[in-house]
Amino acid sequence: MSTPDHEVVVIGAGFGGIATGVELRRQGIEDFVLLEKHDGIGGTWWANTYPGIAVDIPAIYYSFSYEPFRSSRLFPPGHEVQAYAEHIVDKYGLRDRIRLGVTFTGAKWDDSTHLWQLDFADGSQLSCRYLVPALGILEQAKLPEIPGIEKFAGKVVHSSQWDHEYDYTGKRIGVIGTGASGLQIIPEMAKIASHLTVFQRTPIWLAPKPDIRIDWGLDRALKGPVLRRAVRYTIATALDAALVVGVRALGATPAAIPYVTRAAQGATRIWLRDKELADKLVPSYAPGCKRPSMSNEYFRTFKQKDRVALITEKMCEITDRAVITADGTAHELDVLVCATGFRVCERGFAPGMPIHGMHDRELGDYWHENHYHAYEGVTVPGWPNLFLVCCGPNTIVPSSILTTAENNAILTSRAIAAARRRGATRVEVKQQPFDDFARMCVERAEGSMWMAAPCAGSNTYYVNYQNELAIRPTTVLSQWRAARFLRTRDFTFHALPSTVLAASADTAADLAGAGSK
Repeated sequence: MSTPDHEVVVIGAGFGGIATGVELRRQGIEDFVLLEKHDGIGGTWWANTYPGIAVDIPAIYYSFSYEPFRSSRLFPPGHEVQAYAEHIVDKYGLRDRIRLGVTFTGAKWDDSTHLWQLDFADGSQLSCRYLVPALGILEQAKLPEIPGIEKFAGKVVHSSQWDHEYDYTGKRIGVIGTGASGLQIIPEMAKIASHLTVFQRTPIWLAPKPDIRIDWGLDRALKGPVLRRAVRYTIATALDAALVVGVRALGATPAAIPYVTRAAQGATRIWLRDKELADKLVPSYAPGCKRPSMSNEYFRTFKQKDRVALITEKMCEITDRAVITADGTAHELDVLVCATGFRVCERGFAPGMPIHGMHDRELGDYWHENHYHAYEGVTVPGWPNLFLVCCGPNTIVPSSILTTAENNAILTSRAIAAARRRGATRVEVKQQPFDDFARMCVERAEGSMWMAAPCAGSNTYYVNYQNELAIRPTTVLSQWRAARFLRTRDFTFHALPSTVLAASADTAADLAGAGSK
């Protein structure tokens, strides 16, 4: 049959899926469904509820361009981000299009019907004309690969699977990881632990966080369209300028990088005012190699040296009650918090399940055997009617992830709408535009410092396991323009023969008639 269960199936009801639903409705596409494995919407913000979770982008920019985010703080806490997701779903009429507790396990393209056949964990199946994985990149939790972790007899918890029923108060707590989640969890654990041990693998660049309350009227003022657009444009322009000047320009003038690095190191040492801590906490790699972080409490936490220990020796083994480091010390613990992030830029991390396109080729295998690219970060030749939102290569701009989600969703919905206007049942990006976009990404990567010696040892997710740039090396403006001014000439559009469509319509009518008898 060539009549699908749904015209569009979106996998995921995080912000990528929500943005896609909004844009599909704006294009007059109503036969779609959002399938979410969790018991609630919000994706990352539904799953991650650890103490101290908050956004590191101002709320006015960590929002969709068409819907203000009224928050209590300049950098809103996690529960307010979750509430914003719920607000979008209700305001734009998506609630009845969402199915919760549905785990997608794989898909296969049928070129004879121009349909995707989808499989789910419960054994059920669905078909759709267009498949939109909107899974984001912070999806697959990653535990530390340390021998013996399964033997630990105390409490083990990953930051994305926080156990709120457990009482952490008064416990000897160990935290592995000092990335974006770790720097938020660590100060909170220090407040309640009898002793906190932090195991640092890679230090991070940190800046003060100008987090102020804005629920005294500024939040209302920022809802005004003129002021709001002006502020968003200013932030976007500043981030684009930082990207171009701070990274691309430094890549073009490598002699300047050591001076910039030393200046940043000096500023951090002045901020810390503690040589022992500075020797451990100041990175050796250049600023800009990883996504920058902000906190006003993180550095202060380590000054409580009687209650907080910062360990930089390699973790060699975990026993039933301790973490053993390379110097032979056994750090005894009651709780082990794994702030170790997610499987990002590893083989098979996106979209995380097998997707078989033309000639039964699997997408992850294709990227592994060739190169990690997608046209505008969204679609790949050989996988017709497949659009990746916030989970494809070369799609994430080092900016607000919601901006990327909105841009990806707009490109996706417009490509589908273009196919509908032409009476097409299959849309696929051409090879040449795909190659041109990939070539641009490679050339810009080679001219950046991300791929150069100054970023060695940074353990950045900007670069994947194949040593290829995973993020999009362009400005937000470039992505915005490509989404809103879709180059339909970059795609091929095909329709099934009318006889096939007519036969499938007759079959569907017969089935409907049989069901009514």
